[in-house]
Amino acid sequence: MTLKHNDRPRGPAIVPITFLLDDPASLSTDPSKERRLKGGTGMSLLELALENGINIEHACGGVCACSTCHVYIESGNENLSEASESEEDRVEEAPGLQRNSRLACQCIIEGNGPIVARVPGWNRNAIKEDPH
Repeated sequence: MTLKHNDRPRGPAIVPITFLLDDPASLSTDPSKERRLKGGTGMSLLELALENGINIEHACGGVCACSTCHVYIESGNENLSEASESEEDRVEEAPGLQRNSRLACQCIIEGNGPIVARVPGWNRNAIKEDPH
């Protein structure tokens, strides 16, 4: 399934975002376990990841209808949108639930960062869909 891009205005890509990939081979052609990127306000972490070759699973296309884009926010949660009740309901269905669990499709960059998100090793994109 392809990602449904949001139509929120995007700020310039100046917010430092680090993705920690527990299993980079399953998510990217880059073997690095740490990817440092810059995102813009209004973007979701899922959009930023996909646009930079980190193929986080997103079975519902990023519309908060599943829990496949489950990530852990290691730091910088205050720079992201608050979790909605709908997100909280969905993330409870995800394996490996922790206090810092979020859905990457619902984490909208709102602050100046930095933000660190961990993509668990069991979150694999079996299809390796190319981002659009």
